[in-house]
Amino acid sequence: MIGTSLSGVTFISVPGTVGKMGFDYFEVVIGYWLGYFVVAFILLPLYYKHQLTSIYTYLDTRLGATAYKTGALFFILSRTLGATLRLYLVIKVLEKFVLADMNIPFEVTAMIILGLILLYTFRGGVKTIVWTDTLQTTFMLLALIVCVIYIMHSLHLNFSETWAAMQQKEYTKFFKTDVKSSGFFLKQLIGGAFITIAMTGLDQEMMQKNISVSNLKDSKKNMLSFCFVLVAANFIFLLLGGLLYLYANAKGITATGDDIFPVIALKSGLPFYITLCFIIGLISAVFPSADGALTALTSSFCIDILGINRRNDLSEKQKKYTRLSVHGTFAIAFLICIFLFRYIDNGSLIDILLRIASFTYGPLLALFAFGIFTNRKLINGFVPLICIGAPAICYVLKHHDTKWLHGYSIGMELLIINALLTFLLLILCSKRGKTDNVLNFETKNN
Repeated sequence: MIGTSLSGVTFISVPGTVGKMGFDYFEVVIGYWLGYFVVAFILLPLYYKHQLTSIYTYLDTRLGATAYKTGALFFILSRTLGATLRLYLVIKVLEKFVLADMNIPFEVTAMIILGLILLYTFRGGVKTIVWTDTLQTTFMLLALIVCVIYIMHSLHLNFSETWAAMQQKEYTKFFKTDVKSSGFFLKQLIGGAFITIAMTGLDQEMMQKNISVSNLKDSKKNMLSFCFVLVAANFIFLLLGGLLYLYANAKGITATGDDIFPVIALKSGLPFYITLCFIIGLISAVFPSADGALTALTSSFCIDILGINRRNDLSEKQKKYTRLSVHGTFAIAFLICIFLFRYIDNGSLIDILLRIASFTYGPLLALFAFGIFTNRKLINGFVPLICIGAPAICYVLKHHDTKWLHGYSIGMELLIINALLTFLLLILCSKRGKTDNVLNFETKNN
C-alpha cells in the first residue's frame, strides 16, 4: 500500500512543490490521515461483511447492475489515468536526464518500461506483487533518507538549522487563511480526507490488498498503521523539497518544480552513489504503482464488466485467455495515455493527478454514499447520465469559478462538490424502497 501510494509523482513532484507553495501539501496529507479512519471503520467492515472480491459488487447487491457497472467503469477510468500519469513522470525523468544523452527516444523508453511491467505482472498474481512491491518500496524510502542526509551534510546543517533556514526562505509555510484561495487550509484538510476515502477506500487496487488480509481486525490494523507511516513519509518528502531548494540557492541552480530533484541528483555533480540512489528510488517508485494498477484494472474489468466469474459457459482456458487479452489491452491503453500526458504536462503533475481524482472519483463516492446512507432505490436508466453529467458541470464551474463566484477559487473541495451534486441528482432520480440495514457492519470476521 505504501508503494502504491508513494508513486513517482510523490518522489519527484511533491518535493518540487515546496519552492512555490511551501508545505501547503502537508495540509492535504493531514486530510489523508483523517480519511483513513473513515475507510477503516466504515468501508472495510462493509467489504468484509459482504465478503467481496471486487468492492464494486456491493453496488450490484445494493443498487443494481447499472450502478455496479457505472461505478466499476469510473474506477477503471480514474485508475488508468492516475496510474499512467505516475508512470509518465518517471519515464519523462529517465528520458530527459538519463537516456536523452544516449539518443533513446521517449517513445522507445515508454514501450520498454511498459513491456517490463507487463512481463512482471504476467509472472505472478496479487500476492507476488505485494511481496515484491514491499521490497521496491523499501528501496525507494531508503533512497529518500540517503538523499536527505547527504544534502543536510553538504550544507553543514543539522535538523534544527535546516528547519530554521527553510523558515527564513518561507518554505515551511502551510496555513493559508484566505477563504477565497484554492489553498485555504480547511479546503486542503477536508478535500484531502475525501481524496483518501475515494482514492483508497473506493479503489479496487488499494482495497484488494486490504481485503486479502484474513480478518477484519488485522485489516484495520494494517490500514491505521499505514496512515501513520504515510504521513511521516510525506513529511520527509517535503523536507527533502526544502533541502533541494536550499541546495539549489547555494549552488546557483535555477531548476524548479518537477525538474529540481532530477537536476540536482543527476546534473549537479553529486557523488555517484547519490545519483544511483536517485535512480534506484525512481525505478522503485514506478513498479509498485504501475504493476498494481495493471493487475487491479484487469481484475475489475474481467469481474465487474465482463462478469467472467459468473460465466459457467467458459472453460478455464478461455477465462485465462480473456484475462491475458484484457491485460494486454490495458497495457496498450497505458501507452496511449502516457503519450497524451506528454502534451498536457504543466510542470507540476501532482496538481493534475488531484484534479483528475476530483472529477473521476466524485460519482463513485456518491454511489457508495447513496448505497450506505439511504434506503432508496435508483431508477437505473438515469445513473450513467448523472455520473457523466455531474463531473461535466463541475468542470465548467471550475473553469469559471473566480468569475462566477466573485473571486472564490475552487481547490481540493472540487471532489466534494462533484460527489454532492451527483448524490443530489441520484436522490432526485430514485424512489422509496425497502432494503437491508446497510449500516449494520457487524461481521463474523470481526
